[in-house]
Amino acid sequence: MNIYTLAMLGWMEISVIVFAVLLLFGAKKLPELARGMGKGIREFKRASSDIRYELERADEHEDPPHPQPQSGRTSREKSAEAGAEGEAKNQASSQDKA
Repeated sequence: MNIYTLAMLGWMEISVIVFAVLLLFGAKKLPELARGMGKGIREFKRASSDIRYELERADEHEDPPHPQPQSGRTSREKSAEAGAEGEAKNQASSQDKA
């Protein structure tokens, strides 16, 4: 069976479907069912737009950080300074233990 065959309903098929729905649910229940379906569709659209917004916001936060301005010191000077601070902390901790 071809999928396009299902998509082409004639007036006779549509009238049979409407008649069956009226028999199953009754004329008083149809507005309530339509209202419930409308609320469900609105809630689905709202949830999908919220998810889309969250994904776009997450993409904005994943941008690579901008390079920091250089302070004029080279990386060797910075690493030497960090090493000197580490040695000073080690000496201070060993003196506290003694």
